[in-house]
Amino acid sequence: MGSVIQLKNKINNSYFQLKNSVEDRLMLVEEKIKSKLESKVDLVQKMTNYHLDTGGKRLRALLTLGSAKLCGYAKGTRDINLAACVELIHSATLMHDDVIDNGSIRRGRKTLNKVWDNHSSVLVGDYLLSRCFEMMVDDGNIEVLKLLSSTSSKIAQGEVLQLQHRGEVDMLEETYLRIISAKTAELFAAATKVGAILSDVTTKEKEALEFYGRNLGLTFQIADDTLDYNSESKLFGKIIGKDFYEGKITLPIILLFQKANLKEKENLKGIFLKDSRNERDFNFTLSLIKQYEIIRECYQKANHYINLASNSLSIFKNCNERNILENLTSFSLSRDF
Repeated sequence: MGSVIQLKNKINNSYFQLKNSVEDRLMLVEEKIKSKLESKVDLVQKMTNYHLDTGGKRLRALLTLGSAKLCGYAKGTRDINLAACVELIHSATLMHDDVIDNGSIRRGRKTLNKVWDNHSSVLVGDYLLSRCFEMMVDDGNIEVLKLLSSTSSKIAQGEVLQLQHRGEVDMLEETYLRIISAKTAELFAAATKVGAILSDVTTKEKEALEFYGRNLGLTFQIADDTLDYNSESKLFGKIIGKDFYEGKITLPIILLFQKANLKEKENLKGIFLKDSRNERDFNFTLSLIKQYEIIRECYQKANHYINLASNSLSIFKNCNERNILENLTSFSLSRDF
């Protein structure tokens, strides 16, 4: 797998191709999100406004819009409503994540829990989820309601599973995949399948888009976790080591522990069992990651899911919409923003 630098231009183009192809619909999604977050409670309004101002890639909303377009959905505004719904589920999970992880910075700004407090952040996250369920009911499709409510449940279970295994450097790779499948890939899968549900397509086509989204989500999360230990990320102004300092066990650490010798394993256990980690701990871990070529191995594993995602779209006719979604797999692997 090439370096992040070599892939930079191709990756950014794939994301913007999708965004530009549904730009008019995405603007309406933004308006829908803003209207749904209006509240007569002053603190709720302040916190949701602050959250909206932080922006974001809106990747999950784009996946819903792109999938709906691929499947021929052209009439009505259900794609806009459900793209906003998917994005709000994601936003709610981020608010809860920042409380659980004691996060302080997201998208270059202080997190809600640092500007206000943990209690308010959890409750505003819950407010977003409640608005999501209102939007699901407004859509009136029982298949959509079952899918998105089930997805919300699985995300919560993934969070608990990650908490359960916090600090376990000897975590099985299978357990890690269960965690990221629930926390990340399920919402990607729901985002793409919702787009298909809106259109008159076959069950196989719905399943193909769901499979595409799930494998895209796995690629996305593996890449995100790997980026945290990739020194090349510094070239794009990214701060590395966030997961490390929070004590999260991700794929780079799991693979490193598998390859490390007995003394190195004991050192790694000691580092992650501590309440906090320092720069010396991080530099030690980075040196081992480089020594054992862990970054390359992580990208190789992610590439497996890229191929699964791309191949799943072969059921659809060759068209611009399909090509854009196929190209997006490269963005999920090695994006630089």
